[in-house]
Amino acid sequence: LIGVFSVHLDRGLDEGLGMSDFWLYAWLRRTAVIAAHVLSLGFTIFMSLLSRPGTSLFSWHPICMSVAFCLCMTEGILLFSSEGSPFCFQSTKGKVRLHWVLQAVVVMSSVTGLAFIVASKNLSERPHLVSWHSLVGVGTMVATGCQVLCGVCLLFPKLLKITSVARLKLYHATCGLVTYLLATTTVVLGMCSDWFQATFKGVIWYVFVLLPLFPALVVMNQITNGYLPKKKVQM
Repeated sequence: LIGVFSVHLDRGLDEGLGMSDFWLYAWLRRTAVIAAHVLSLGFTIFMSLLSRPGTSLFSWHPICMSVAFCLCMTEGILLFSSEGSPFCFQSTKGKVRLHWVLQAVVVMSSVTGLAFIVASKNLSERPHLVSWHSLVGVGTMVATGCQVLCGVCLLFPKLLKITSVARLKLYHATCGLVTYLLATTTVVLGMCSDWFQATFKGVIWYVFVLLPLFPALVVMNQITNGYLPKKKVQM
């Protein structure tokens, strides 16, 4: 913790911040990360209640996708944050293992959600891939699969004879950010569907649309300001 504090203190002083300004800056960042945790969990619970699981095949689709992309993918990235992460006392190796567990849940839950929506549309004889939500969702699934393959390469660099691990980590972080933004876009497009708008309209609809965007901003800030610049130096 002392080392983490020193890094952020040096960064703040290098940016010309005073001591009082730095404390405000540090607490705002910590508050933002905690808020992202709360929103990702709260939104997943909200979607689970709204879907009324078991009422239809489709009802399991929003639940599975929310667990995968709103909760597990968010937590899988934020656990590397030094500000407000409940796993800040874990070692780097422990965080990597937990990251893999969460990403495995992302894959299993998203594939299950995909199976439910395909079965639901086949049962109702409705066409597939006719909305932006479905098209971007397929892109998100493909990007997630590519990220998993990249992660496997990072786990076994010697076995796969990878010479530039630092470069691969940079690609993994960059593509991970793109995948997360695709997932957020898919969630927002899902709230533009007739199913969601049948329940929420007007101002409250805009409020719910904005909710997934805040964790996305926190994740984007964490990767671009914390991870990517350091890896560029190592290249």
